[in-house]
Amino acid sequence: MEKLYIFDTTLRDGEQVPGCQLNTTEKIEIARLLEQLGVDIIEAGFPISSPGDFNSVIEISKAVSEPVICALTRAVRKDIDVAADALKYARRKRIHTGIGVSPQHIYDKLRSNPDEILERAIDAVKYAKTKVEDVEFYAEDAGRSDPVYLARVIEAVIAAGATVVNIPDTTGYCFPDEYGRKIRFLKENVPNIDRAIISTHCHNDLGMATANTLAGIMNGARQAEVTINGIGERAGNTSLEEVVMALRCHHETDIDTGIDSHLITKISHTVSSLMNMPVQPNKAIVGRNAFAHSSGIHQDGVLKQRETYEIIDPKDVGIDESVIALTARSGRAALAHRLELLGYDLSHKQLDDTYQRFLELADRKKEVQDYDLLYLVGDIEKLRDQQISLKFMQVTTGTLVPTATIVLKFKDHERMATATGNGPVDAAVTAIKKLINEKVVITEFLIQAMTRGSNDVGRVHIHVMCGKRIVHGFAAHTDTVRASVEAFIDALRILNVTEKTTE
Repeated sequence: MEKLYIFDTTLRDGEQVPGCQLNTTEKIEIARLLEQLGVDIIEAGFPISSPGDFNSVIEISKAVSEPVICALTRAVRKDIDVAADALKYARRKRIHTGIGVSPQHIYDKLRSNPDEILERAIDAVKYAKTKVEDVEFYAEDAGRSDPVYLARVIEAVIAAGATVVNIPDTTGYCFPDEYGRKIRFLKENVPNIDRAIISTHCHNDLGMATANTLAGIMNGARQAEVTINGIGERAGNTSLEEVVMALRCHHETDIDTGIDSHLITKISHTVSSLMNMPVQPNKAIVGRNAFAHSSGIHQDGVLKQRETYEIIDPKDVGIDESVIALTARSGRAALAHRLELLGYDLSHKQLDDTYQRFLELADRKKEVQDYDLLYLVGDIEKLRDQQISLKFMQVTTGTLVPTATIVLKFKDHERMATATGNGPVDAAVTAIKKLINEKVVITEFLIQAMTRGSNDVGRVHIHVMCGKRIVHGFAAHTDTVRASVEAFIDALRILNVTEKTTE
C-alpha cells in the first residue's frame, strides 16, 4: 500500500474566507485535532502577513509534535526569514515558498518574464534551504501554465533543493483529465522528479477540486493539499474527507492516507463551529444528509442491507448510524422500524392503519418526528412524559446585561430558571439548559424573514447536537427571540430531553 501524504491547509488557505478568521487559541484547538486525525503536514499560517499569523505559527509549533509544521512565504527573502523565525519551536518544520508560473501571473500580476521568474524561484528555494531542510515549492497557477515551462521550473527548483513540488490549480480551472496529464507530464519529463514528492493543491471554482486531486494522485502525485469541509478561498479547496474516503472506498488504488477516519465528523463540526461556516446539508461525507434516507425504496434497501445505498459505513466517519427520515415518501418498512425503536410491535393490520394516518400527517409536515408517532399510535401517557413546552418567558436587554427568566412545563408541572447571556437568545437558552439533564449544543442558528416590514414574521431554524445526534428545530413568530426559544424547545422535544431534578 502506497502512502499519500495529507497536507492540511485549513489554518492557512481555509482561513482566507471572510468572517472565518480564528484566534490563536482556536487554531491550536484545530491543530491538535488535526494531529489526532493523523495529518502529515499542518500549514499553520503565512507568518509575514500579520503579527497574529506569526504568533499562531509559533504557538502551534509548541502545541503539536507529530505533524510537520509548515509556514507559507512568497519568493521573497524577508518572507522566508520571518517564516524561519516563526518555526523555531517546531520539531519538524517546512517552509513553503513559491511564485506564479502562468502567463497571467508572469506578465499581468508580476510584470516580469519567464527567465526572471525562474531565477526568483531558484533563489527562494536555495535561500529557504539555508533555514530548513524541508522546502516545498509552489508553482502558483500551474493549472493554467505551459507544461514545458512548468517542467523547466520544477526541474530547477528540485536541483536547488526542493523536497516537495506543489502543482496548484489555483483558480480551479482544470478538467480532471487535463490536471492528471499535467502531473503525468512532469513525471515523464522532469529528469530529477524522483528526488521530490509531487503535491496537488486544487480549488473548487468549477466544482472539480476533489476530482482533480484524485486525477493527480492517479498520475503520480503523493501529497494532497486539502482542508476540513473543503473550506477556503472563493469556492473552497479540496475536501480532506472526500479524498480520504474516496481512496478508502477504492481499495484497488492501493493508496492510503493513514487518516483516522472515525474522527472526521468530530473535526468537521469543530471547524464549522469555530469558523462560523455551516456545512451544506448535502455535502459529501460530513453533510447532515450524507447518510440520511427519505425515499421509501432507499429506506427499505438500507434497512435490509446497508450497502444497498451506502458505500461508506457511517461509523467509519464517526456517525453512529444512518438516518431514516420519515416523510411522505417513506414506506411501511421505515415506519415499522421507527416504531420498533420506540418500543412498539404492531400487527400487520395495526401497521396498515397507522401507515394511512401517517401518510395524511406526512403530507402536512416536512418530516414526522417521534412525538408525532406517539399521537398516531394513541400513546398519550408516553407523549405526556416527553412533552415540554414554554409557559412563560421574560427577557431584559438594552443597556443592561441580557437576562432571561424562563418557565417550562414538564408533564403536569412547571419549572423556572433565570440566566444571563451575551444576548437575549443566549440568556434564554442558558436558562433552559439549567432545567434539563442532557448536555446540548446549538451548532447552527438561522433566522429567515417570511414577510416584509417592521411587523415581519421571523422563521428560525436551529440545529441542536446532543452527543453525536443532531436534530433540527423550527418556529416562527414576530418576536424573533420568542421564535428562537420555541425552535430550541422544538429540537429538545425531538431529543426527548428529561427534566433536571436537582440543581
